[in-house]
Amino acid sequence: MLANIMIILQAVCSLALIVVIMLQSGKEEGLSGALAGSSNSYMNQNKKGGLDSVLASSTKWIALVWIILTLTLSLI
Repeated sequence: MLANIMIILQAVCSLALIVVIMLQSGKEEGLSGALAGSSNSYMNQNKKGGLDSVLASSTKWIALVWIILTLTLSLI
């Protein structure tokens, strides 16, 4: 019973993670921007606030919950 509930929670977390990642703004520099460096880095972008920082924070927390659920399910 508990395993079924955790599987459902993991599926919901997976879908939420997909949606949150797809809503984030894209990085247009690609590989060249990553190699050369950019002022529009992940850390600089989160300092500005707004929707992108909320989405980045949500991504971190949802991913953390997903990892914990995955590890817990592997032990059950």
